[in-house]
Amino acid sequence: MSLAEEYIPRYTVEDYRRWEGDWELINGIAYAMAPSPFGTHQKIIMELGRQIANQLGGCKEPCHVYPELDWIVGQDTVVRPDLMVVCKDVPEHLKEPPEVVIEIVSPNTAIKDEVVKFSLYEREKVRFYIMVYPDIKKVRLFELRDNKYDKVFDSDRGSFQIRLREDCSFKVEPEKLFI
Repeated sequence: MSLAEEYIPRYTVEDYRRWEGDWELINGIAYAMAPSPFGTHQKIIMELGRQIANQLGGCKEPCHVYPELDWIVGQDTVVRPDLMVVCKDVPEHLKEPPEVVIEIVSPNTAIKDEVVKFSLYEREKVRFYIMVYPDIKKVRLFELRDNKYDKVFDSDRGSFQIRLREDCSFKVEPEKLFI
Protein backbone atom coordinates (compact mmCIF):
# COMPACT_ATOMS: atom_id res chain seq x y z
CA MET A 1 0.00 0.00 0.00
CA SER A 2 1.39 3.40 -0.95
CA LEU A 3 1.76 6.22 1.53
CA ALA A 4 -1.14 8.11 -0.09
CA GLU A 5 -3.40 5.04 0.18
CA GLU A 6 -2.65 4.75 3.90
CA TYR A 7 -4.28 8.14 4.48
CA ILE A 8 -7.45 7.62 2.45
CA PRO A 9 -10.35 7.51 4.92
CA ARG A 10 -12.02 4.10 5.24
CA TYR A 11 -15.71 3.70 6.00
CA THR A 12 -18.17 0.96 6.96
CA VAL A 13 -21.75 0.10 6.07
CA GLU A 14 -22.83 1.85 9.28
CA ASP A 15 -21.21 5.07 8.05
CA TYR A 16 -22.81 4.55 4.62
CA ARG A 17 -26.29 4.32 6.15
CA ARG A 18 -25.94 7.81 7.62
CA TRP A 19 -24.83 9.57 4.43
CA GLU A 20 -27.07 11.81 2.40
CA GLY A 21 -27.11 11.54 -1.36
CA ASP A 22 -26.17 8.59 -3.55
CA TRP A 23 -22.98 6.72 -2.72
CA GLU A 24 -21.29 3.38 -3.18
CA LEU A 25 -18.77 2.00 -0.73
CA ILE A 26 -16.11 -0.36 -2.10
CA ASN A 27 -13.47 -1.80 0.22
CA GLY A 28 -14.05 1.06 2.64
CA ILE A 29 -13.64 3.80 0.02
CA ALA A 30 -16.59 6.10 -0.68
CA TYR A 31 -17.57 6.72 -4.31
CA ALA A 32 -20.07 9.48 -5.07
CA MET A 33 -22.65 8.34 -7.60
CA ALA A 34 -22.91 10.49 -10.69
CA PRO A 35 -25.86 12.86 -10.99
CA SER A 36 -29.03 11.44 -12.45
CA PRO A 37 -28.13 9.43 -15.58
CA PHE A 38 -28.88 10.81 -19.02
CA GLY A 39 -31.93 9.69 -20.97
CA THR A 40 -29.94 7.25 -23.12
CA HIS A 41 -28.67 5.48 -19.99
CA GLN A 42 -32.16 5.21 -18.52
CA LYS A 43 -33.69 4.07 -21.82
CA ILE A 44 -31.15 1.24 -22.09
CA ILE A 45 -31.77 0.17 -18.49
CA MET A 46 -35.52 0.03 -19.12
CA GLU A 47 -35.20 -1.84 -22.42
CA LEU A 48 -32.74 -4.36 -21.02
CA GLY A 49 -34.81 -4.83 -17.87
CA ARG A 50 -37.94 -5.32 -20.00
CA GLN A 51 -36.23 -7.83 -22.31
CA ILE A 52 -35.00 -9.87 -19.34
CA ALA A 53 -38.10 -9.63 -17.11
CA ASN A 54 -40.41 -10.72 -19.93
CA GLN A 55 -38.39 -13.92 -20.33
CA LEU A 56 -38.09 -14.79 -16.63
CA GLY A 57 -41.83 -15.44 -16.27
CA GLY A 58 -41.36 -19.06 -17.33
CA CYS A 59 -38.92 -19.92 -14.53
CA LYS A 60 -40.22 -22.45 -11.98
CA GLU A 61 -38.45 -20.67 -9.12
CA PRO A 62 -38.84 -16.89 -9.18
CA CYS A 63 -36.11 -14.74 -10.72
CA HIS A 64 -36.43 -10.97 -10.78
CA VAL A 65 -34.75 -7.94 -12.33
CA TYR A 66 -33.85 -5.28 -9.78
CA PRO A 67 -32.83 -1.79 -10.91
CA GLU A 68 -30.43 0.14 -8.67
CA LEU A 69 -30.85 -2.04 -5.56
CA ASP A 70 -28.19 -1.87 -2.85
CA TRP A 71 -26.11 -5.03 -2.57
CA ILE A 72 -24.42 -5.14 0.84
CA VAL A 73 -21.33 -7.20 0.05
CA GLY A 74 -19.63 -6.87 3.44
CA GLN A 75 -18.98 -4.50 6.34
CA ASP A 76 -17.05 -2.12 4.08
CA THR A 77 -18.72 -2.60 0.69
CA VAL A 78 -22.13 -1.58 -0.68
CA VAL A 79 -22.70 -1.29 -4.44
CA ARG A 80 -25.72 -0.30 -6.47
CA PRO A 81 -25.49 -1.86 -9.96
CA ASP A 82 -27.69 -0.48 -12.70
CA LEU A 83 -29.51 -3.84 -12.94
CA MET A 84 -29.25 -7.20 -11.21
CA VAL A 85 -30.94 -10.51 -11.86
CA VAL A 86 -31.62 -12.34 -8.61
CA CYS A 87 -33.32 -15.72 -8.28
CA LYS A 88 -34.98 -15.06 -4.93
CA ASP A 89 -37.15 -12.37 -3.44
CA VAL A 90 -35.25 -9.45 -1.92
CA PRO A 91 -37.36 -7.67 0.69
CA GLU A 92 -34.90 -4.85 1.47
CA HIS A 93 -31.31 -5.08 0.27
CA LEU A 94 -29.40 -7.91 -1.36
CA LYS A 95 -26.89 -9.58 0.95
CA GLU A 96 -25.52 -12.34 -1.30
CA PRO A 97 -24.23 -12.32 -4.87
CA PRO A 98 -26.80 -11.91 -7.65
CA GLU A 99 -26.77 -14.23 -10.65
CA VAL A 100 -26.23 -11.36 -13.11
CA VAL A 101 -24.95 -7.80 -12.74
CA ILE A 102 -25.40 -5.22 -15.50
CA GLU A 103 -23.64 -1.86 -15.61
CA ILE A 104 -24.21 0.86 -18.20
CA VAL A 105 -20.69 2.17 -18.77
CA SER A 106 -20.06 5.85 -19.44
CA PRO A 107 -16.73 7.65 -19.82
CA ASN A 108 -17.18 8.88 -16.22
CA THR A 109 -17.76 5.38 -14.78
CA ALA A 110 -15.49 3.30 -17.04
CA ILE A 111 -12.60 2.80 -14.60
CA LYS A 112 -14.92 1.94 -11.73
CA ASP A 113 -17.04 -0.44 -13.87
CA GLU A 114 -14.19 -2.05 -15.84
CA VAL A 115 -11.62 -2.36 -13.07
CA VAL A 116 -12.93 -1.83 -9.53
CA LYS A 117 -16.35 -3.44 -9.90
CA PHE A 118 -15.08 -6.06 -12.36
CA SER A 119 -12.64 -7.29 -9.68
CA LEU A 120 -15.28 -7.07 -6.96
CA TYR A 121 -17.90 -9.02 -8.92
CA GLU A 122 -15.33 -11.63 -9.92
CA ARG A 123 -14.15 -12.00 -6.29
CA GLU A 124 -17.75 -12.30 -5.08
CA LYS A 125 -18.47 -14.95 -7.73
CA VAL A 126 -21.21 -13.19 -9.69
CA ARG A 127 -21.78 -15.70 -12.51
CA PHE A 128 -22.44 -13.18 -15.27
CA TYR A 129 -21.31 -9.58 -15.65
CA ILE A 130 -22.72 -7.53 -18.53
CA MET A 131 -21.28 -4.15 -19.46
CA VAL A 132 -23.26 -1.99 -21.89
CA TYR A 133 -21.48 0.84 -23.72
CA PRO A 134 -23.99 3.37 -25.13
CA ASP A 135 -21.27 5.60 -26.64
CA ILE A 136 -19.89 2.84 -28.87
CA LYS A 137 -23.11 0.80 -29.02
CA LYS A 138 -21.54 -2.39 -27.75
CA VAL A 139 -22.30 -5.06 -25.13
CA ARG A 140 -19.74 -7.21 -23.35
CA LEU A 141 -20.65 -10.36 -21.42
CA PHE A 142 -18.31 -12.05 -18.98
CA GLU A 143 -18.98 -15.47 -17.47
CA LEU A 144 -17.29 -16.75 -14.32
CA ARG A 145 -15.28 -19.89 -15.13
CA ASP A 146 -12.78 -21.36 -12.69
CA ASN A 147 -13.18 -18.24 -10.50
CA LYS A 148 -12.12 -15.89 -13.34
CA TYR A 149 -14.17 -13.93 -15.83
CA ASP A 150 -13.99 -15.04 -19.45
CA LYS A 151 -15.30 -12.66 -22.10
CA VAL A 152 -17.93 -14.65 -24.01
CA PHE A 153 -19.61 -11.88 -26.01
CA ASP A 154 -18.33 -8.53 -27.29
CA SER A 155 -20.48 -7.04 -30.06
CA ASP A 156 -23.26 -4.71 -31.09
CA ARG A 157 -24.96 -7.39 -33.20
CA GLY A 158 -26.40 -10.84 -32.72
CA SER A 159 -27.56 -12.08 -29.35
CA PHE A 160 -26.50 -14.12 -26.37
CA GLN A 161 -28.33 -16.47 -24.02
CA ILE A 162 -27.80 -16.66 -20.26
CA ARG A 163 -28.93 -19.86 -18.59
CA LEU A 164 -29.58 -19.28 -14.90
CA ARG A 165 -30.92 -22.79 -14.27
CA GLU A 166 -32.14 -25.67 -16.36
CA ASP A 167 -35.63 -24.15 -16.56
CA CYS A 168 -34.63 -20.50 -16.54
CA SER A 169 -32.78 -18.45 -19.14
CA PHE A 170 -32.98 -15.21 -21.07
CA LYS A 171 -31.64 -13.85 -24.33
CA VAL A 172 -30.27 -10.35 -24.92
CA GLU A 173 -30.30 -8.66 -28.32
CA PRO A 174 -27.90 -5.70 -28.20
CA GLU A 175 -29.22 -4.10 -31.40
CA LYS A 176 -32.56 -3.47 -29.69
CA LEU A 177 -30.87 -1.53 -26.89
CA PHE A 178 -29.51 1.21 -29.13
CA ILE A 179 -32.58 2.07 -31.22
